[in-house]
Amino acid sequence: MSSTCPRPRGKANICSLSNGTNNHLTLAKCQAPVTVSKSLTSDTSLGLESAKIGRKDGTWGSQGSCTSSHNSRNTGLGNLQTLTDELVLEILGLLGGSDLGILSTVSKSFYVFCNHEPLWRNLVLETYKGGFLYNGSWRNTFVRAYKPSCDNVTSAGIKVRDFYSDYLFQSWLCANLEMKPEWLGRDTIVRKRGISIDEFVLNFEEPNKPVLLEGCLDDWAALKKWDREYLVEVCGDVRFSVGPVEMKMEDFFKYSDQAREERPLYLFDPKFAEKVPQLGMDYEVPAYFNEDLFRVLGNERPDYRWVIIGPAGSGSSFHIDPNSTSAWNAVIKGSKKWVLFPPDVVPPGVYPSPDGAEVACPVSIIEWFMNFYNATKSWKKRPVECVCKAGEVIFVPNGWWHLVINLEYSVAITQNYVSRRNLLNVLDFLKQPNACTLVSGTRDRVNLHDKFKNAIEASLPGTIDQLMIKAEEKKMQQKKLSFWDSVTDSKAGAFKFSF
Repeated sequence: MSSTCPRPRGKANICSLSNGTNNHLTLAKCQAPVTVSKSLTSDTSLGLESAKIGRKDGTWGSQGSCTSSHNSRNTGLGNLQTLTDELVLEILGLLGGSDLGILSTVSKSFYVFCNHEPLWRNLVLETYKGGFLYNGSWRNTFVRAYKPSCDNVTSAGIKVRDFYSDYLFQSWLCANLEMKPEWLGRDTIVRKRGISIDEFVLNFEEPNKPVLLEGCLDDWAALKKWDREYLVEVCGDVRFSVGPVEMKMEDFFKYSDQAREERPLYLFDPKFAEKVPQLGMDYEVPAYFNEDLFRVLGNERPDYRWVIIGPAGSGSSFHIDPNSTSAWNAVIKGSKKWVLFPPDVVPPGVYPSPDGAEVACPVSIIEWFMNFYNATKSWKKRPVECVCKAGEVIFVPNGWWHLVINLEYSVAITQNYVSRRNLLNVLDFLKQPNACTLVSGTRDRVNLHDKFKNAIEASLPGTIDQLMIKAEEKKMQQKKLSFWDSVTDSKAGAFKFSF
């Protein structure tokens, strides 16, 4: 499923310099926070820690208090003040860097809006792809790439009084708020160490329940070798998928060390083992997940394995894994917070489209925890939660909604797979009428069902028929139990009659 984050949000800055021609790249010499309020002076590093962030209700977001009813936002926007902050930023997102810089000099209100960090992030990623070196902020990065001779674009801040915005305040808050202890305290997943494959299949894979497995990565070379120095050395100039761009491992680490934003980029590459074969040799699939029926497709199988590297705060918002597959996720460095909901429970704040092709969700993972996490405490069907640490593996059953956030710099390997337990589910998923929009990880979305089914029948003749018979028998058994429950009083142990 694809995840839709409806609005750009974050923090921002600007600088003023000549581009060496008759035109000027006007970008202002300071670093301003996302929201600026009374007597605010930003510092010269991140422009955040000392900031007083104003909400529309006249209160401060961090320090102090305020009762002013004047909002310089409206004065500085003129006739555009009737537009929502979100719409203003959508319009500004259509402009280039020079235009944003020029517009930022019109008024203090435009100065704040034009320095919204996600605007500059989009410009950097669209303009320079992966050919950039992160320089403390996305605005600084853009200026440095545009004018390499500009080594330092920061200076003393300016004051913008009485600027209030709930929208920008929440962006700033989500970018700077750490995970609260109460968000990490619940650990409701079943943990197992040294169980047999048969026990795993019987108690977890067959009933489609998550489990955290300990001790099954002890022999992985990656667990001992994959520090930053090793990854930089073995990967060299190879570029990996990082959001919409590709970056060298060393450049990504420079970004992740400095990043402080609401939705940090993270490295998520499905071809890492083909790009750097040594990485593929540094781990092996745990025995519990050795049966992977998509193997019968050879090179035509959908993407199925990824290396995942990211700073604290990076991760994945709620989604269901592709193509109705199950998955395992092994943490090599760091730790991850997991929240999982069963297939029949849609997480609060998440709105899948009727056909399942898209999912609308909060802008960031932190925003979901702030606004929706507490509501799950009173739910009858509560989520399964855990913190998965280095050396541990989590099994994610097919169809389960899950959210993952890195609690620190983290490195992991994940693979999606098909076993006999979920083969029929996968085949049903692949033959849906809208398969061309739902199937992912392959170019031939329409014909994947037929290719996979034919390959299974050729490699494992009779398997599909046997599984269908077994599934039908299970349905009949469930119907019998349902009838018995309808006529039996389970508490009293006697029959009950309705008239």
